[in-house]
Amino acid sequence: MGDRWRVEVDRSVCIGSAQCLHHAPSAFRLDTARQSHPVDPATDATEAILAAAESCPVEAITLTLLDTGETVFPAEE
Repeated sequence: MGDRWRVEVDRSVCIGSAQCLHHAPSAFRLDTARQSHPVDPATDATEAILAAAESCPVEAITLTLLDTGETVFPAEE
């Protein structure tokens, strides 16, 4: 993909389903409260991280382009 993303997890929305870990285990961790956190909030864009965001049942994961702040996921309506 070539881009770099800022990965954010809205902890007030995260339900700890761990779908992000299933799709991108090296990019996310759950804390003791089962809340997801990105391992590195500024990271290379990958299909695995996009799949993790797309699979989140509550859309708690936001991806934005690091250099412009443009939203990658979820899609703006």
